[in-house]
Amino acid sequence: MNTFETIMSRKSVRKFTDEAISDSDLNAMLEAAMAGPSAANARPFEFLVVRDKEMLAQMAEKTSKYSGPLKNAALGIVVLANKNRMFPDAPGYAAVDTSIATENMILAAWSMGIGSVWLGVWPSQSNIDALTELLNLPADIEPQHLIAFGYPEDPMPNAREGRFEENRIHYEKW
Repeated sequence: MNTFETIMSRKSVRKFTDEAISDSDLNAMLEAAMAGPSAANARPFEFLVVRDKEMLAQMAEKTSKYSGPLKNAALGIVVLANKNRMFPDAPGYAAVDTSIATENMILAAWSMGIGSVWLGVWPSQSNIDALTELLNLPADIEPQHLIAFGYPEDPMPNAREGRFEENRIHYEKW
C-alpha cells in the first residue's frame, strides 16, 4: 500500500482479534512516530506501551467512556509530552508535536495491517489526571494521546469516499 492509499483508506478500528503485535512491528510504528517534525526539533514526545490486559482495562475505565476499545486491543500506547523537552518559546507546540507523532504511528500501523483508534486524553484534565495517577507518571511527563492498536476483527475497510469537499478550499484570501 503506498502512502496515499494508506491515508485514504485508514479508518478507526474499535474491535480487534486476539493476535499479538510483534516487537518488530511495534518498533516500526514507534520509529515512524519519532520520524515526524517537531517545533525547533525539540522532540518532546515519549511513549508508554501497555500490553497488560488488566492495565488496558483500567485505562479504559478511568478515562473517557469512549476508551472501551482498549479492553480488546493487543496494546495501547500513551503518547506523552516531556515538559523538559518542550520548545521553550512555545510549550503549547508539544500538543502539535505529539499529534504528528501519533498520526505517523497510526498510519504506519495501518500500512502493516494493524488497526487503531485514537482515544482522547488532552485537553481533558480529568483524563490527564487519571492516566498520570494510574501510570505513576512523574510531574514533568504529561499524557497527551491514547491509542488502542490491534488487528481488525473485520477485514480492512474500503477506502473513504466523498470526504473531499472543494468548498472548504480557499485561495489567496477568504
